[in-house]
Amino acid sequence: MTFSLMGDRLDPIPRRIFVLLCTISVGLLAYGLYLQHVVGLAPCPMCIVQRYALLFVAIIAGLAGASGKKGIHMGASFLLILTAGFGAFVAARQSWLQWYPPEVATCGRDFYGMIESFPLQRAIPMIFKGGGDCSVVDWTFLGGSIANWSFLCFAGIAVVSLVLVVRMIKRH
Repeated sequence: MTFSLMGDRLDPIPRRIFVLLCTISVGLLAYGLYLQHVVGLAPCPMCIVQRYALLFVAIIAGLAGASGKKGIHMGASFLLILTAGFGAFVAARQSWLQWYPPEVATCGRDFYGMIESFPLQRAIPMIFKGGGDCSVVDWTFLGGSIANWSFLCFAGIAVVSLVLVVRMIKRH
C-alpha cells in the first residue's frame, strides 16, 4: 500500500519504522523510570544525559511517524543519526568508565542537586562529567550493564536511521 502526496508515491514503511523507534524509545524510558522508582537504582549524570538523548529520539521519531512528507522523513533520519550517535557516545564513555573505573570517585551530585545548587550555565556542563557513581554497575542482563545495553540500543537506532536515509536516497 502506498500513499499519494501531490503525485509522489510515498512509501509507508518509513512511517512505520519511525513509529516503532518512538515506541521502543518510550518503552526504554519507561523501563529506566521503573529501575529508578521501583527497583531503587539512582541514575548518574551520564544516565540522565542518555535519557534525554532517548527522549529526543522518541520525539523526533514520533513527529516523523506522524508526518507523511518525504523531506521530513529525511531530515528526521539525519537528526536521529546525530541524536542516537550522541547517546551512543555517552553510553560508550560510561561503559569505558565501568570497565576501567577511576581511582577517585568524581561523578558527584545528581542532576537535580546540581540544578538546585548551581546556576544553569555551570550545572549543564557538570552533568556531562562522569566518574565515581557513573562507573558503578548496579544492574546487568546477559552480562551487559545498563550503559552497555544503552549503547547497543543507540547504535541500533543510528543504523536503522542510516538505512532509512540510504533507502530514501535510492528511491528518489
